[in-house]
Amino acid sequence: MWKWFSGVLASEHGRLRLSPTHPSGSSKDFSPTPTICQAAAGGGTRLAMEYSWAIRIAVRAVLIAAKALAFAKTRLTPALSAAERVALAEAMYRDVLTAALGARAPSAVAVITSDAELLALARAQGAIAIDEGFPRGLNVAAGIGADALIGMGATELCTLLSDCPLITPSDVDAAFAALPAAERAVALVPSRDLSGTNIIVRRPPAAIPTSFGRFSLARHRESCRARGIACEIVSMPRPAIDIDTPEDLIEFARTQSMTHTFSHIARLGMIN
Repeated sequence: MWKWFSGVLASEHGRLRLSPTHPSGSSKDFSPTPTICQAAAGGGTRLAMEYSWAIRIAVRAVLIAAKALAFAKTRLTPALSAAERVALAEAMYRDVLTAALGARAPSAVAVITSDAELLALARAQGAIAIDEGFPRGLNVAAGIGADALIGMGATELCTLLSDCPLITPSDVDAAFAALPAAERAVALVPSRDLSGTNIIVRRPPAAIPTSFGRFSLARHRESCRARGIACEIVSMPRPAIDIDTPEDLIEFARTQSMTHTFSHIARLGMIN
């Protein structure tokens, strides 16, 4: 892998491209941080090789795990029609994807889903699109996505859920920065009620399996404890807010935000 990375850096000035027919099974590309790109572009082969080593030990990727739109947000059935739930889920996904792509820390952003529309949106925005094939559940999908990104060279992975519409690029960067300084480390961003996990960052990407769902924060912490992995719990107000229930929807609508999600809720006439 070291020779492959250094060769691409020397010849393509730091931009690592993955073709749609790459053996890893998905598209698109890794773009190293601006510092690495500039150094590789401005220096000779030796400098490029030095920076390839830096990439080898810290290739940061974001993985967004998204349910198929038809199956998303079923707990909102009392408040929204099927079509409204689909539109809301898509709006939240767009917000999360925008935040991930705007972050500075990751070299690549990927989406795993079985939904053709969400995959197309990912490709259109320049993200790696990983087709799940059929709905397998968030945790199985997250495992498949992690394996694919490991195969592409990722060494640190931030996995996001697609229903946290207030997340910002700086939140993604802060999640990576929260990783403990250890060879094997995990950072967890809890949900607002401190029971679930809305972001998990892992070094290496398969340090522990994901356990998204009710009371996932406790399961993730226990997985770290059982494996002797350094774990940091990081409180972040924006990523902590997800929308699962009618009450969540009402609470979200109370504060204006420049998000696709807020605009969609406004179109539904839910803003006072």
